[in-house]
Formats: sequence, C-alpha cells, structure tokens
Amino acid sequence: MGRRRVFSSLVVVALAVAAAACSSDSKPTSAAAGSGSASGSSAPTTVRLGYFPNITHAPAIIGVEKGFFAQQLGANKLETATFNAGPEAIDALFADSIDATFIGPNPAINGFQKSNGDALRIVSGSTSGGAGLVVKPDITKPADLKGKKIATPQLGNTQDVALRAFLKSNGFNADTSGGGDVSVIPQANADTLSQFTAGQLDGAWVPEPFFTRLQQEGGGKVLVDEKALWPDGKFVTTHLIVATKFLEAHPDAVLALIKGEADAIKLIEDNPTEAQTVANAGIARVSGKPLKDTVLSAAFQNLTFTLDPIASSLKKSAQDAFDVGLLKSTTLDGIYDLSILNKFLSGSGKPEVKGL
Repeated sequence: MGRRRVFSSLVVVALAVAAAACSSDSKPTSAAAGSGSASGSSAPTTVRLGYFPNITHAPAIIGVEKGFFAQQLGANKLETATFNAGPEAIDALFADSIDATFIGPNPAINGFQKSNGDALRIVSGSTSGGAGLVVKPDITKPADLKGKKIATPQLGNTQDVALRAFLKSNGFNADTSGGGDVSVIPQANADTLSQFTAGQLDGAWVPEPFFTRLQQEGGGKVLVDEKALWPDGKFVTTHLIVATKFLEAHPDAVLALIKGEADAIKLIEDNPTEAQTVANAGIARVSGKPLKDTVLSAAFQNLTFTLDPIASSLKKSAQDAFDVGLLKSTTLDGIYDLSILNKFLSGSGKPEVKGL
C-alpha cells in the first residue's frame, strides 16, 4: 500500500436519515441540536470516509463493499479513501481531505491533542483485539529481545506505542531513531513481512492480518498476544472518528455511518463466512491481492467487532504513549461524543456505552 490513497465515489438513491443530538458524552451542544437546524443541516452532502484495507477494519470494508454506508446515507454521496496507517489518516483529516475515518486509538489521541481538542471526536467503536508481538523461534522470553530489531507499522501508531510500552515495562530503552536496547523500526507492514521472512528482522508488533501472516508465512511465533495485557482481553484496535466541524454540521450523516457500520457488524455475526469473503474482496480491490483462506479465518478468530469504543482502554493507551515520550499529555477530556451512537443503541433496544 505505502502512502497511496485510493478514492472511489458511490452515488446513491434518496433516503432521509433522522439526525441525532451531538455532544461530548452527556452534554448536547447547540451546534448539533438536530437535523434541519442552522448548524445541523440534513441537506445532502458528500461524506468522505477513510479506512484501511486491513482485517481490523472489517466493518468499514464490509460497509463499503456491501453498500451499507451508501444505503444508510441516502441522498448523501459517499467518497472513500484508504490509508496504510493512522498518522496518514490524521494528516488527511487535518488537511480537510476526509470527514471521518476508521482508525486506531493512538493516532486519534495524537490528532485530538495536536488540535487542542478541536479537530475530531470519537463517535463509535469498531474492533477489539487482533494484535501482538511475533518473533523468531529462538526468542523465548522478553529478555531475549535485547539487541534485536523489531518492527511496527508506523511511529506513534497504536502498535508502535504498545511495543514501546511493553519494552519499557521490561526494562528496555528504545528511542525513536531505532537506537537503544531494542531497535524499533517503524515501516509498512508488507515490508515487515518480507524482511521478517528473509531473516532481516527479529520480530514485529503488528495488527491482523500480519499478526497471523508472520506466523503462517514467516515461521514466527507469538511472544505477546496483546489480549493478555488487557482486562478481559478487551482493548480498542479500531474506532470511528469524525471531524468536529462535520459532526456539528451533519449529525444525520454521522448517524448514517454508525447505522452502516452496525449493518456490517450484524453481517459478521449472522454470516461470518460471507462477511470474510466480502472483506477479503474489499482488501483485494484496494491492495490488488486477497488474503489466503487460512490467514483470513485465523485473523477473524482473533478479532471482536463492536460499536463499543472500549473507552477505558483508550485512557491506558494515552498513558502508555505519555510514558514512552510520544505524548505530551494524557488529557482526553471531550475526545468522545457518543450521543448519536447511544441514541441509536437505545432506539434499537441495546445498552448504551460509556466514554471517559
């Protein structure tokens, strides 16, 4: 993938979607009072949505491929953009190239803080699990990592922070230039797989499907399954963020995105075989190559798909990033706006979810 972005447009038939109140967790803001208001218009708009061609973004991929987002957006127009890692997507959001994106927790935190809390809001969860540290077979314990080369998807991304926090907890130093007790090398996941297979890397902390591919294709073994580091094995891998100005102007469109995501998650729950096939087709359409069936099946088994953003894990991720010097503050006040999601959940007879 590299830094290539792929854009596509879907023009859809009319369907009006009711707007919901838009606020930080519990307080509605006047800017998002509802559809048809001066600040929350239901007039048709273009929704520019980002996601990654990655199994951890399966609800997003399925929502695009099956037309769930387009269907729920009704008279609105959908445009999509794909990214390799979170910091790229945040750059696009800041550049006003996209309005919303599925993304990992740490890039969302970074973007929120860089904009002094103004640029974005987390409006929904998406995916939990599916990441960890895969190493060469001769590495059997954390102490064996000293002097090794370990890759991550990108400096400051979710897995990069997770690795650095793990190394710190085991007494290792790793700087952002690849130096220290363990050399951390941020790079594209595809490069990591080829270099690991060629023996040029000792391991990598990566998300699915590369977590599985490094094992099946690279002969690696799991040293750390990240689930083991979290209460009940639950932690946010992917969630949906929206540009604050878009959220305030188009709460109806945000509701439609959440509904489309819910449709995709329901397909995963009701028909996992079809869901895997659709997700794989979406990955192949963007990347040019589908996943092997064995990789696809194993990767899906490691993931849980949910609208719950698992906010408690975001707070821990921020603390980890702060502790390893990749974040200046752990302040996240206002990063969540779950009012639209919770209105949708309560209207569907489901329990509401919590922010911070």
